[in-house]
Amino acid sequence: MRLDLLAWPEVEAYLQRSTGIVIPIGSIEQHGPNGLLGTDALCPELISRALPDDLDMMVAPTFSVGIAQHHMAFTGTITLRPSTMIAAISDWVASLTRHGFRRFYFLNGHGGNIATIQAAFAEIYADYSWRGEAAPIRLKLRNWWELPGVDAVNAKLFPVGMGSHATPSEVAVTYAGYPEAVKTVTMSPKIAPNGPIHDAADYRARFPDGRIGSDPSTATPEAGAEIIQAAAGALAAEAGRFFAVADPDGASR
Repeated sequence: MRLDLLAWPEVEAYLQRSTGIVIPIGSIEQHGPNGLLGTDALCPELISRALPDDLDMMVAPTFSVGIAQHHMAFTGTITLRPSTMIAAISDWVASLTRHGFRRFYFLNGHGGNIATIQAAFAEIYADYSWRGEAAPIRLKLRNWWELPGVDAVNAKLFPVGMGSHATPSEVAVTYAGYPEAVKTVTMSPKIAPNGPIHDAADYRARFPDGRIGSDPSTATPEAGAEIIQAAAGALAAEAGRFFAVADPDGASR
């Protein structure tokens, strides 16, 4: 159930049944020579949209731009400063809290977002603490690739060349959602090297085609569909449990 495709009375009706919402959150950044710039936003979005309609679970629009300064030497990358992202997350949560949402499940697609999302959560909770109020909301962060069972599916599909950036698993998920965007590119070396990254210039110098430890040439739409199915099932179970926990005032929705 997509928030952006509902009319406001439908959202009010939903809030009588549940106060939970899934928020896909990601990044717009390079993903090697055959990966889409939107990969880290598209993965959690596609997984969230694969939730069955009869589950009655609200999905917010995707928070698509994140922390990607270290990718800025690659054309097309868009990034926020950490302070900007913290403020934006805080405003999203405040807006939805104003309407009655209480359980916020952020499904993240970009490792570089983690620290900033956690800092945003701390800022939001701090506002209540400074006022001496019990927070009426709960915030949860989950990286989609860490959902139960997903790692096993990825390991089965891609036993070699998974790597840590521009991975075949994430590229496959986007190809499942957008098969018309599949790209065939010769990569050399076939499996990219590993190593640390710092600023954007350092990243481009160490990893000139953008990959880190990966071979995304093995990504297929069929593999992506299998990953999405596993991830959406795990998301439904985990978010469902999170939404069902009693609110601080004792009410359970």
